[in-house]
Amino acid sequence: MDTIDWKHLPFAYMKTDYNVRCYFRDGKWGELELSSSEYIHMHMAATSLHYGQEAFEGLKAFRGKDGKIRIFRWRENAKRMHNTAIGIKMEPVPEALFGKAIFSAIRMNERFIPPYGQGASLYIRPLLIGTGAEVGVKPAKEYLFMVFVTPVGPYFKEGFKPVDMMICRSHDRAAPLGTGCFKVGGNYAAGLTSGDLAHQMGYSAVLYLDAKEKKYIDEAGPANFFGIRKDTYITPDSKSILPSITNMSLMALAKNMGLKVEKRPVPVEELSSFDEAGACGTAAVITPIRKIIDPDFNTFYEYCKDGNPGPVSAALYNALTAIQNGDQEDLFNWVEYLD
Repeated sequence: MDTIDWKHLPFAYMKTDYNVRCYFRDGKWGELELSSSEYIHMHMAATSLHYGQEAFEGLKAFRGKDGKIRIFRWRENAKRMHNTAIGIKMEPVPEALFGKAIFSAIRMNERFIPPYGQGASLYIRPLLIGTGAEVGVKPAKEYLFMVFVTPVGPYFKEGFKPVDMMICRSHDRAAPLGTGCFKVGGNYAAGLTSGDLAHQMGYSAVLYLDAKEKKYIDEAGPANFFGIRKDTYITPDSKSILPSITNMSLMALAKNMGLKVEKRPVPVEELSSFDEAGACGTAAVITPIRKIIDPDFNTFYEYCKDGNPGPVSAALYNALTAIQNGDQEDLFNWVEYLD
């Protein structure tokens, strides 16, 4: 493992030793299996390939200064995958199986968990796909649940530094009352074109508006959006937004720090009133926003004018990562340990 440059890891896939798998067949989940293969043998008519029966999660494990391995809020990921499975008619993964799978995958790949203090972590990817063959549009009768892991660095190459984003009205991430609140691959596929457009124009990500009226802030690329105004943490509320576990955690931390928290529709015009703005999610934790460009109206909203993250965003980021890394007492019981 001396060949890995832990300090400069990208957010990218790296082969590890093992993944774990479990099949749902004949109306029941089987036993957990250990595999060293990176490939899946699957029927060509599998529903995941034709009708989008696919769900995934993302969470992380951290090595603390004390050497202990901490897994952050995995039960919330299990709940969200359960809700996604129900939402697109897949067989839900029991929480006990979900937990056993992620802990097994971490344990079998423990040598890939980055050392403390390198700004890196072990990314954990649970995946649930329809493997049963169907030609008609209907749910599969068979499913594969698997977990693989890979060591990663920051999601944005800038790390915890302000980035620029652009408002995009020409593309939508998800339709109202559609799958936006579920963690399915189709939502991310829908954002690839607009994300590429943003990159071509020099921006890190797209800020989506609600698909129905184009009046309210929706998602910030692959993450939730939040704004800070004085002593208030404000984040959009919509049925087309993925319920972010990181955002949920930041709201709890904000309240604990004495901030007010508002989860509600956020009109585009309100961007001008924020002292700070950011995107949050498992991959990046918090990405402070320096500037939001609205190319349709040739306007922009500027934050982080000194080039540094705002004080509230920095305090929230430091508090959350301190809990994840074991540098601060976990008052919320968010962390579980690898035995």
